[in-house]
Amino acid sequence: MTTALRPDTAGPAPAEHAGQPYAYRRRPLTEPDWRRLPGWRDVTTAEWESAQWQRAHCVKNIRQLRAVMGDLLDEAFYADLERDQRERATMSMLVPPQMINTMDTSSTEAFYADPVRRYMIPVHSDRRTDWPSHPYATRDSLHEAEMWAVEGLTHRYPTKVLAELLSTCPQYCGHCTRMDLVGNSTPAVDKHRFTIKPPDRHAAMLDYLRRTPGVRDVVVSGGDVANLPWPRLESFVDALLDIDNIRDIRLATKALMGLPQHWLQDEVRAGMERLAAKANERGVQIALHTHVNAASSVTPLVARAARAMLDTGIRDVRNQGVLLRGVNDSPEALLDLSFALLDEAGIMPYYLYMCDMIPGSEHWRLAVWEAQRLQHAIMGYLPGFATPRIVCDVPYVGKRWVHQLAEYDRDRGISYWTKNYRTGIELADPEALNRRYEYYDPIHTLPESGQAWWRDIAAKEAKDMEAAHVAGDTTGGTAAEHA
Repeated sequence: MTTALRPDTAGPAPAEHAGQPYAYRRRPLTEPDWRRLPGWRDVTTAEWESAQWQRAHCVKNIRQLRAVMGDLLDEAFYADLERDQRERATMSMLVPPQMINTMDTSSTEAFYADPVRRYMIPVHSDRRTDWPSHPYATRDSLHEAEMWAVEGLTHRYPTKVLAELLSTCPQYCGHCTRMDLVGNSTPAVDKHRFTIKPPDRHAAMLDYLRRTPGVRDVVVSGGDVANLPWPRLESFVDALLDIDNIRDIRLATKALMGLPQHWLQDEVRAGMERLAAKANERGVQIALHTHVNAASSVTPLVARAARAMLDTGIRDVRNQGVLLRGVNDSPEALLDLSFALLDEAGIMPYYLYMCDMIPGSEHWRLAVWEAQRLQHAIMGYLPGFATPRIVCDVPYVGKRWVHQLAEYDRDRGISYWTKNYRTGIELADPEALNRRYEYYDPIHTLPESGQAWWRDIAAKEAKDMEAAHVAGDTTGGTAAEHA
């Protein structure tokens, strides 16, 4: 209960005593001491701050995780992890020391509960047993490859393209939306591969952009641009700057958080200064987009890297997080993350994407109504320009604020969305702007009546697929068609 102010009280009560749902406090960043981990007891500060050392000591398997953790984790955890890698994992393990060091290793229970562990080192017990995957989950859930203008260049929006320069990262997130292409194959997923050599693919991308004056905005991604040798990345971006219609260039790298040591290297900083100077001469904006999901990931090294990039003269460093259950699915977690980014690291909170409908992601995904509640809950605390928008990346549509849906069947968890532009594969489709596009809530978030409906759908789908297999027809339907 809120206590009323006495008449002689000078000013309002502090927020934490005034009944506010969230109390803002500056929280200075800390770099956890990596020497607490048995495998890194003798690692020097110079080694820790070396990008080469970080890359060489990434944890890629259970044996290496054991070597780092020693006896800090119970055997049951390793068995849980091994089963997930054998049966469910869509991404192979690759975790830089920087990321492991931000996880709570005080006990096995604390490690299980840690938000960064939850999405970087998923275990079998994390996954749902009733609906581990949504019936309509797909490997390329956003259909990006269908919209390739040339291999690796997705032209989905009228004025924007996504250039996937490579298919590797310094770290592999369990919820990766590009799990179809990025990283090594796992027992559950045989990854696709680019078929054209990188120099030829990159040249084809640039040629397409020179021939397509309607494109002004290029997201340079992958994978993660931090895994591309700097001279090749600089050469590609420099070539983009020579294309008159390109006005915005965004470099996508989770490594600003996962491997900040990379962005603090002299070669990278000097190269970014050259690119920023040329961009400023041409009136082009270059920004760095990173991917931080938890406040604990924002450390002094991350802040140093972000500020080093800003000091080169680029336009901005922005964060595009992913909304994940058990990671950042509370107003407090989102506000703690946003303030850590904004106040302590100079990183602009920008987007929070709903987790995409890839296989094995149901334990991470939130329903649209849950995302709407979170968006409402974080309003008013941050400056308007720094309040992250929670967006749903709707297949064949693109990013939509979570309140922009056209219709919502809460019982069955189906939201319907419209759009005002055609993707690159719909230019001749007269119905593209009139059609409604579907997105599906996790089934376990639905009322029992909705869950029963989906069980019936799944049974019918299985029967139809068996019949189609016999007939040699693999065409499926949507939930709306079944309705």
